Amino acid sequence: MRALLIRDIRLAVRAGGGFGLALAFFLIVVVLVPFAVGPQPDVLGEIAAGVLWLGALLACLLSLDRIFALDYEDGSLDLLASAPVPMEGVVAVKALAHWLTTGLPLVLAAPVLGVLLHLPGPGFVWLTVSLAVGTPALSVIGCFGAALTVGLKRGGLLLSLIVLPLYVPVLIFGAEVARRGAEAFAVGTPLALLGGLAAGAVALLPFASAAAIRINLR
Repeated sequence: MRALLIRDIRLAVRAGGGFGLALAFFLIVVVLVPFAVGPQPDVLGEIAAGVLWLGALLACLLSLDRIFALDYEDGSLDLLASAPVPMEGVVAVKALAHWLTTGLPLVLAAPVLGVLLHLPGPGFVWLTVSLAVGTPALSVIGCFGAALTVGLKRGGLLLSLIVLPLYVPVLIFGAEVARRGAEAFAVGTPLALLGGLAAGAVALLPFASAAAIRINLR
């Protein structure tokens, strides 16, 4: 499992399709927002939490189709399916590799980009906390969508259509935590719901993803 994790991280770094592409997309979204809504600091500060969360979500979405596609094309996925390791563990490791190369860089970059959107001071901590809790759920849900569409030609659009509705609850509660934190309101309820969504996704979806991969490999 450790060798698989290191291999996936190295492939993501070498290909540049993981954190490099996601970070560049995240930066472009944040830079474009002031051009669209105007440079007024009060307006930007009010929408900053939602924009940063939406940008992070879309940036995660970019690299989902690569999670299993490369292994499927070169036959590695068949070898992993026949190896004496549980497919659920393989899926969990791939989700962890995706989060380390895509979600974690976004978590670290979001507070810096929050400065560009005039995010209120108290919001920086809660934006980071909400992304740290919510982005693992995005990676696990994305793995589930990638498992359903592995082997399909031009399955990227279908993958987006499957995953985006599942991302909505995470987006709602994640942005709500950051918004309430920026306005110095209590964040306990949305943060608990976000944590529950993330824990439920991490606990259940690797089993569903493994079942989907086994069916697609038959």
